Amino acid sequence: TGGGPSGRLGGWEAAPLVIVGDDAARRVRGAVRRRGVVLVGRDQDDSGVWQRAVGIGADHVLMLPDGEQWLVDRIADVTEGVGRPALTVGVIGGRGGAGASTLACALAVTSAREGMRSLLVDADPLGGGLDVLLGGETADGLRWPAFAASRGRVGGGALEESLPELHALRVLSWDRGDCVAVPAQAVRAVLAAARRRGGTVVVDLPRRIDDGVTEVLAQLDVGLLVVPAELRAVAAAGRVATAVGMVLRDLRVAVRGPYASGLDDREVARLLGLPLAGEVPVESGLLRATESRRPPGTSARGPLARFCREFWDRALVETGGAV
Repeated sequence: TGGGPSGRLGGWEAAPLVIVGDDAARRVRGAVRRRGVVLVGRDQDDSGVWQRAVGIGADHVLMLPDGEQWLVDRIADVTEGVGRPALTVGVIGGRGGAGASTLACALAVTSAREGMRSLLVDADPLGGGLDVLLGGETADGLRWPAFAASRGRVGGGALEESLPELHALRVLSWDRGDCVAVPAQAVRAVLAAARRRGGTVVVDLPRRIDDGVTEVLAQLDVGLLVVPAELRAVAAAGRVATAVGMVLRDLRVAVRGPYASGLDDREVARLLGLPLAGEVPVESGLLRATESRRPPGTSARGPLARFCREFWDRALVETGGAV
């Protein structure tokens, strides 16, 4: 930034981010106070830098070279445009075959149909591929192995554009190759990029909690534990809930019928000690629809889509508005 406070500061007030070198701080001391000012210095032992930061109303003081990555990230945020982060929901089965992938797909399909930017993430490398469930296993676009070397920051826009688009939503799934793991750092970077794009992100999670899954759990707003209403399923789900709850605070149970004798959705929630997200309805013809390449949640009037719509409506209220 050059000039002075008398009007020669160019875009001082309009710029989304202003970076001021420590040697130039005196020149902008009289400028209008604003947010988003970073004072950059190099001398770690110069205590006067803090006085100069106060003098120009800086939000942050940054020392190079230690703070270089932080500064790069802030510049990238400005370039990309960062608003409200995506409402990010993870779905995990209380036991095998609980229907977590079906619910994850239905949530993403419903979100897209409601006009929200939507991304469906397959975090289960052994699950067969959500792109298959969506009928798009041959669709052009990148899969998880392409991001295995990702470190630091991944561009949100570039990520979105690189993924297959199926049923008005973007899908990050696995390919048919031998790669069955992505480093935790890559998972963190990719999911953070997805969240920066806003809208909704739905993640289908495996029950095996490794470092990569832990990175996902740390970025979730809400987790849904899908539990069939059977005693053995409830027992298995309790172990999953314990592991997930060590990282994720907001874990809720979605109960799937039919119900065993003496069980209902509230009793399942009570046994697990979790808030009840609701009953995942049985939708007749779902298997036939899936085999016909129509993904779960496609029927807007179906009970599954209705459950998903009501979930999103509640979640949006809880998070303070539209995404």
